[in-house]
Amino acid sequence: MQKYSDLYSLLESDGEARQYFETLPAYVQETISERADGVNSFESLCNYVDKLTRGDN
Repeated sequence: MQKYSDLYSLLESDGEARQYFETLPAYVQETISERADGVNSFESLCNYVDKLTRGDN
């Protein structure tokens, strides 16, 4: 699994992660952006989104 320094380098380098991120609700994007240092792979991005959206259904 490819690891990046933060969310921004992940989105810059990984087209799949960028497309996924762009489909997320604005509040999820904002929350993840506030913790950009904690997101360093597509897998960690997905895990974070799952945690944030668990109660949205």
